[in-house]
Amino acid sequence: MGSGQVTSSEPFEFQGKHVTVAGLGVSGVPAAKVLHGLGAHVTVVNDGDDARARAEAAELEALGVSVRLGDGATLPEGTDLIVTAPGWKPDKPLFVAAHEAGIDIWGDVELAWRLRGPDAAPWLAVTGTNGKTTTVQMLASILKAAGLRTAAVGNIGVSLLDAVLGEEQYDVLAVELSSYQLHWAPSLRAHSAAVLNLAPDHLDWHGSMEAYAADKGRIYEGNRVACVYNVADKATEDLVREADVEEGCRAVGFTLGTPGPSQLGVVDGILVDRAFVENRQKNAQALAEVSDVDPPAPHNIANALAAAALARAYGVPAAAVRDGLRAFTPDAHRIAHVADVDGVAYVDDSKATNTHAAQASLAAYDSIVWIAGGLAKGATFDELVAKSAERLRAVVLIGADRALIREALVRHAPEVPVVDLDRTDTGAMLAAVQEARRLAVAGDTVLLAPACASMDMFVNYNKRGDAFADAVRELGA
Repeated sequence: MGSGQVTSSEPFEFQGKHVTVAGLGVSGVPAAKVLHGLGAHVTVVNDGDDARARAEAAELEALGVSVRLGDGATLPEGTDLIVTAPGWKPDKPLFVAAHEAGIDIWGDVELAWRLRGPDAAPWLAVTGTNGKTTTVQMLASILKAAGLRTAAVGNIGVSLLDAVLGEEQYDVLAVELSSYQLHWAPSLRAHSAAVLNLAPDHLDWHGSMEAYAADKGRIYEGNRVACVYNVADKATEDLVREADVEEGCRAVGFTLGTPGPSQLGVVDGILVDRAFVENRQKNAQALAEVSDVDPPAPHNIANALAAAALARAYGVPAAAVRDGLRAFTPDAHRIAHVADVDGVAYVDDSKATNTHAAQASLAAYDSIVWIAGGLAKGATFDELVAKSAERLRAVVLIGADRALIREALVRHAPEVPVVDLDRTDTGAMLAAVQEARRLAVAGDTVLLAPACASMDMFVNYNKRGDAFADAVRELGA
């Protein structure tokens, strides 16, 4: 790890400055309101001009904020700073013009970081391709069990601006950060941070795997106590090596195997800490049992270890790790057991919207009837199918890009029976579940882990998971 004292970012005087907010929506509207309240002249630019955008624009205009709908490309005259919604791509004409004019571009996370008070709560930050939300929620549960005032915030749906500027006083924040948010947060410096894993995702946005990884790695910049990495994913350790951190900050690994010194891991069904103990060459601290983790699937135990490492970096006692993990219940559509019908378990992991998440899900069961398909988002499926082939009893394919999965199955699992449902209407999920039931035998798991996005058939992955659960309940009835 590189070392070097990190100075905090320069204070920015907003009063009278011309700030352009790029994008309305969940981050743009609060950012515009906050900046206006700080005395800035705010102009919001937005590509879209639909009913929702017009309603949001009217709300802001009533406060005295200027809004330009249907033109997110032109740089407003006299702009001193741009604050962007995280999803706006770096190559947009607005940003190209800003770079040429020497204008800074911040995301809402950077804005929140700059607006923190002198006694603000430190951030324990989490990123990774998969598992971010679960890990941050586990971390918040552990911190609460230790009696700390905390909240799970960031990419998880709770605005960091609200957390930083609201009335509530926090001791520490559990912060989920996406690669988009990290790209636009140059001066963020966490107390400690974790990169859970790295797999190809959002490459259309970042332009390359290297750029995606580099943006994830920004989470380690300036860490004070611990950079937490995944021993099984060397790319995360490489990011720690490249990070410029404060003097004394340590690299702490998590592993599903026996931990070495400066690692957390698993020994005989117990989560143990060999990083935050006296004499870590010889000593280990038991934190919790694997059975305290819900669900105890391998990738979820990894999430729990990462959360425990960040909590321990903050000084949380071992008992709080156990109590926090026991108190935690995962969000819907994440390896959620729906029902058992005729000795077959039906599991909803609709949140597995990419191949890396689906692979983790498939690794949790021995004999699977797999329901998969949707929008591939540029993904390929050969590695996923090759690694999971021996676990597959049968496969039911749905969605727009199912042919890509079918071709991978032909190449790497030719003996596995495949049902290809050539329909994308909302009734397709019931048909898929009925086909899965026909193919499954007692002891099997019917697993919805689509490895694809949902928008070809459903509004979002939640609705897809709901449709699966409804179909399973119909079977049971």
